[in-house]
Amino acid sequence: MRLARICSCCLMLIVLMGEMASAQKNCGVLNTALRSGEVLKYKVFYTLAGVYVGAGEAEFKIQVSKKTRGAFYLTGFGKTYSGYNWIYPVNDLYESVADSLTFEPYWFRRQIREGGRKKLEEFRMDRSRNEVLESNRRKKVSDCVTDVLSVIYYARCIPYQRYPTGAKIPIQLFLDGEEYPVYIRYLGKEKITTPYGTYQTIKFKPLLLEGTLFTGGEQMTVWVTDDEQHMPVYVDTPILVGHIRVYLGLPE
Repeated sequence: MRLARICSCCLMLIVLMGEMASAQKNCGVLNTALRSGEVLKYKVFYTLAGVYVGAGEAEFKIQVSKKTRGAFYLTGFGKTYSGYNWIYPVNDLYESVADSLTFEPYWFRRQIREGGRKKLEEFRMDRSRNEVLESNRRKKVSDCVTDVLSVIYYARCIPYQRYPTGAKIPIQLFLDGEEYPVYIRYLGKEKITTPYGTYQTIKFKPLLLEGTLFTGGEQMTVWVTDDEQHMPVYVDTPILVGHIRVYLGLPE
């Protein structure tokens, strides 16, 4: 089973999610709340000898794309603090250019260093032909395929109120040269308190792809604010070398 390479997305909030693509194709959503200039910072806690310690941080930004009209330039960065690199070092950068209304991706790039593994991946999407262009190769994909960064923002635009508790929201994810059918399982609403605040939230579990950091399946739980912005505020998940918790609210 190779389901989860949503990889260090967790150390960078790893909060992964959503289905994707254009509303006109009935693939998904319409962005009404997310704007350029948003910066979300997270603290990552790792369990060490039964105690959670702050071992890393992550940051996500939305900016207007300078090269693609009507698009956002999205970035996600995650790293472990140097003092904890002996456990499992992570230093990852994810970039995506996606439609500002539908979060349909046009371009994606990731540079990751996780443990002793390094990887560089980059591709473009030809939406008119439903093809991914990667290393001078073309590969047919479905209408609603997305990447592991833009899908986070797409998921924030899902109208969860339309779904019953327990419903699976389908996703088509392109990663490592392949397309994978995954999903989000909607778990309803819950009030939670984190080290940085108390929130009314929507709760769900994304189906992860097995990779260098995660086991596959519905192991991760994500809580997002129950408002228009659906900001991820808490992520709880086991990893291959322990357990991590991610909180919105990294102090300046």
